[in-house]
Amino acid sequence: MANFFDDKILYNIPNKAKVIVGIPSFNNSETISFVAQMSAEGIKDFFQSNGIIVNSDGGSSDNTKEVFMKTDTNKVPKISFDYIGLPGKGTAMLSILELARCVEAEAVVFFDSDLKSIKPWWVERLTTPIINGYSDFVTPFYVRHKYDGTITNQVCYPLITSLFGLAIRQPIGGDFGVGKEMFNIYLKKAQKCSQTDVARFGIDIWLTTNAIVHSNKKIYQASLGAKIHDPKDPGADLVPMFTQVVGTLFDLLTEYNYIWKKNLDNKIIEKAPIYGEVLEIQPEPVNINVENLKNNLKKGLNNSLTKELAYKYLDYISKNSTISIEMWIDILFKAIVMYSQTKNINIIKSLVPLYFGRVADFAQYTQEMNEIEAERVINNQVYLFLEKKEELAYIIKKKLR
Repeated sequence: MANFFDDKILYNIPNKAKVIVGIPSFNNSETISFVAQMSAEGIKDFFQSNGIIVNSDGGSSDNTKEVFMKTDTNKVPKISFDYIGLPGKGTAMLSILELARCVEAEAVVFFDSDLKSIKPWWVERLTTPIINGYSDFVTPFYVRHKYDGTITNQVCYPLITSLFGLAIRQPIGGDFGVGKEMFNIYLKKAQKCSQTDVARFGIDIWLTTNAIVHSNKKIYQASLGAKIHDPKDPGADLVPMFTQVVGTLFDLLTEYNYIWKKNLDNKIIEKAPIYGEVLEIQPEPVNINVENLKNNLKKGLNNSLTKELAYKYLDYISKNSTISIEMWIDILFKAIVMYSQTKNINIIKSLVPLYFGRVADFAQYTQEMNEIEAERVINNQVYLFLEKKEELAYIIKKKLR
C-alpha cells in the first residue's frame, strides 16, 4: 500500500519501466512543459522510450498538472498526481521513489520543474553510472554563477566535504539520479522523518548524506553544463530554505557523528568522479543586494542566540557588517556542537543573519572576479574548513560522545 500517493494511479501506468523521470512541482505551469518535453526526448533517445515521466504535485492552483498532461511527450507515458503527506518538495520526491519501486524501475531521475537549461542528454548523464553498475546515486555538476547557490557554497559543500572527506560540489543541486538499491533505504528511513523538514527543502541534503553513509557504491557527479532556473537573492528569498536545509543537515551530522568523528584528524579529500566532459559555459548572472545582506545581519544581532554564536567577533561585525570565512567556520562548528546537544531549532534560525554576513563578505571579496576565480575561492574555503576541523577536534570529540 502506498504511503505518499493513492495506489489507484498504478492502474494507469505500465507495470515496469527502466527509468522514471520525476518532476516535483508547485505552481510551475510556465516551465514544467519544457522540462517534460526534454525529459521525453531523453527517454526516447537513450532508453528507447522505456520510461515514464511522473509529475508529483503539491496542489498547484495555476493548472500545473493540466499543462503537464497536455504536453506532447512523443508517446512517452506520463502521469500526474497530487502526493499525500506534508506539503513540500521532499514529499513529492519520496512519492516518486515509491512509485518507481512499484514499477521496478532501475533508476529515477529528478528534475526541478523550473529548469530552463535542461537538455535531453541530462537523462543519460544522470543514469549511465547507475545503469552500468558504478553508482546508486548521481549528483549534478553545474557551472553556476558565483552568487548562485550560496547555501551550497557557504554551508553544505564545505561541511559535507570536510567532515565526510568526499567532495560533492552540488550536494543540494536538485537534479539527481537514484539507483534501485537506494529506493528501499530512502523509503524505510522516510517513515521516521516524513513530518520533518526532509519533506520540504531538506530533501536534497538528506538524499546526498544518506547516500554517502549507506550506498555500497561510489557517488558520481554528472556534468550538466549550466543550471538556469529561477535564482533567488539570498537576502530576500532564502530564509525558509536555509532553515530547512541547514536544520536537516545538522540533524544528519548529529545522527551520523559516529562516522565523521573518526575523520576529524583526516585532511584527505576524495573527489566524487565526474561523468561527462565539464563544459566551458558562461552562466547567467545572479543579482545580489549586499547592503540588504548587511542590514539583515545588523538586525539579527538583536537576537541573543545569534550574539552567543558570534560573541568573539561582535566588535568586528559591528564595524564591518560582514563575517570572514575564518569566523564563519568557527561559528558553524560551534552551532553544530550546540545543536547536537539540544536539537533547538532556534540555533538554526539564529544562524541566518550570520549567513547573510558571510555571503556579503564573499560577494565583496569576489566582486571583480570571474566565475573561475570565484570558484577557486570557494574550493580553497574547503581546506580552511579542514584546518579548522583539526583545531576544533578536541572539543567536538569531548562533547559529541
